Amino acid sequence: MLAGALTRPLDEDDDVMPSKRAKLSVAPEGMQMYLDLGIPMNEALTKSYTFFSPLPFANPDVNNNDKNSSNSSDNNSEGDGFVLGVDEAGRGPVLGPMVYATCFCRESYYAQLSSIGFADSKQLTETQRDQLFAKLQTTSVQQHTGWSIRCISPQDISHCMLRRTKYSLNALAHDATIQLIRDALDRGVRISKVFVDTVGPPQSYQKKLQDLFPKIEITVAKKADSLYPIVSAASICAKVTRDAHLSNWVFAEQWLQNKLSKEYGSGYPGDPKTIKWLRDSVDQVFGYPGIIRFSWSTCVKLLEERAVKVVWADDEDAPKNKASKYFVRSGAADNRPRSKFFGRNKAIRLGSSLNQ
Repeated sequence: MLAGALTRPLDEDDDVMPSKRAKLSVAPEGMQMYLDLGIPMNEALTKSYTFFSPLPFANPDVNNNDKNSSNSSDNNSEGDGFVLGVDEAGRGPVLGPMVYATCFCRESYYAQLSSIGFADSKQLTETQRDQLFAKLQTTSVQQHTGWSIRCISPQDISHCMLRRTKYSLNALAHDATIQLIRDALDRGVRISKVFVDTVGPPQSYQKKLQDLFPKIEITVAKKADSLYPIVSAASICAKVTRDAHLSNWVFAEQWLQNKLSKEYGSGYPGDPKTIKWLRDSVDQVFGYPGIIRFSWSTCVKLLEERAVKVVWADDEDAPKNKASKYFVRSGAADNRPRSKFFGRNKAIRLGSSLNQ
């Protein structure tokens, strides 16, 4: 059984369930299952994080989220290589985290894993997704498989896309994928093949990954989550994680915890529930809480419509003279008088000595 999940009967007064576990809606009969997301469920998700399930070849007593643990390639010295799939959940929504996930299994087990019935998570109901995720946690399956997630908080997404040197969503997605593959290799997973659901043109993305991992057979394709069962499994891991975070969301703005509804729908701009929540939840002065991705045009437009316009004093008081007036355009004559400072011998000698 994976350390990432707790599956056993629980009494009503049982208090052993850590707060960081989110209950899954479906588990084996007579059992309750909780997904360990790697962070406390009673804390706000303000920072991105990475979480790895215990490895199928590792000692269950070893902490697999410690890169300095004994889970080196020596632990995987027996058996065949691993097939790894990568997919995401929550790329398009205006709110909540974006989750990238991997699922990996032994090549000799891939056909059996494929027969379980994994499919694109977007084509499945929540109950079906939980059922399939629960199967990944069963002892018979976890002996051959593992999974990992990179959960990118909405605040980090906003920061990346609104900073002066823009860090695009595509770049963020690529880096998350690369990090998860590298982390798997660092933990001793002997990856032989990788299948990735593309972000951007598949040919250039595949070349990028192939150059980074020349010893691994890389396949990047559109709709990979419907073509390759290992990518479908990763898609389910990502979707279950994102849904668990949203259903257990803790607002960083504590005063809003019992004030704002969590009926925000899927989070996609085309979802009427999401738009209604956005319209009802905006504060005229403070705008939206940290669950929102402020770089999304949906958010920008609603803030312009419903929030008070802010005029920054610095902008009003700023001098009209631009900094460019102190520089000469290339090719233009420089008729400005030279400062006496630069004409002094002492300054010239100092400059000469620095060039030596």
